[in-house]
Amino acid sequence: MGRKTPLFSLHEELGARIVDFGGWDMPVQYSSQIGEHHAVRRAAGVFDVSHMCVTDLKGARVRELLQLLLANDVAKLKTAGKALYSCMLNERGGVIDDLIVYYLSDSWYRLVVNAGTRDKDLAWIGRHAHSFGVTVSERTDLAMLAVQGPEARAKAAQLLPAAQGRAALALDNFVGCELADWFVARTGYTGEDGFEIMLPAAAAVPAWRSLNELGVASCGLGARDTLRLEAGMNLYGNDMDESTHPYEAALGWTVALTPPQRQFIGRESVAAIERAGSPRKLVALLLEDRGVLRGHQKVITAAGAGEITSGTFSPTLERSIAFARVPSEAAQAVQVDVRGKLLQARIVKAPFVRAGKSLVT
Repeated sequence: MGRKTPLFSLHEELGARIVDFGGWDMPVQYSSQIGEHHAVRRAAGVFDVSHMCVTDLKGARVRELLQLLLANDVAKLKTAGKALYSCMLNERGGVIDDLIVYYLSDSWYRLVVNAGTRDKDLAWIGRHAHSFGVTVSERTDLAMLAVQGPEARAKAAQLLPAAQGRAALALDNFVGCELADWFVARTGYTGEDGFEIMLPAAAAVPAWRSLNELGVASCGLGARDTLRLEAGMNLYGNDMDESTHPYEAALGWTVALTPPQRQFIGRESVAAIERAGSPRKLVALLLEDRGVLRGHQKVITAAGAGEITSGTFSPTLERSIAFARVPSEAAQAVQVDVRGKLLQARIVKAPFVRAGKSLVT
């Protein structure tokens, strides 16, 4: 028996197919995975992301703590509600997790970390927090909904009183705010506009039902995976983990090596890689032949072999797409070993899709 979110009974009522995901019993789809994917690209869908770990860090030295723990620099956050994406590294520069951090005040930051890494993340953060006098509080009282798609914000705002709805619609990208007992952030994992909403667990089912009544489709993890891959977004455990560093996971842009006096965990390791250059890189692949790209398939390049880290059929492009880790010198044209047959593919610039539109040909 896996862990269950506050919405589990509703997922069963709606006929969702339930799977294990990082120790949680989660809906993979309700009816058609492709239909749920298109609902998000064309209108709006809602996902249960309550398995993600929401954690509040509070204390006078909380910024110092996060400047030690994160490869990106929270000093960039100067306005209440502003969010930052970052990796949390070990001493070797390996990615312990990727996460979002919100600046709420000088003594309060909120982290959202991955479900499958929650226990090790909390242990790692707690180990360092003690010496900074920072309290670490896992917000198990909250549920989290992701409402995504071109119509998502307008529909989700209708769940709030008029003034709060207007405040939510006024949010800039990657900014959140407290609206009574809801925290609404203009973030997401699909390449579409929308909100991620943290709300009291007891309010999650009524909110979901109200969204359905407004025409927002119930969506599962299957559509979430095809959407995020089209959007060029990494999945922890597939595209990076503690054995990989940010520069070979297309996340070098999240490493803040300035100011030079900030000594974050893993700095020396990643700074050396940045100077020397990474021997491997994470690339986006578009399959030219018929077939489906899947994780762990071998990629053949003139510079040496690589491997697919995430692969799927793209409902938007009606083509097979993937991320692959290959030698840094790899040229655009590659081959993929699909069940013993070498298929032609090419490296393209990620993302594949943004705001419902194809960015590759």
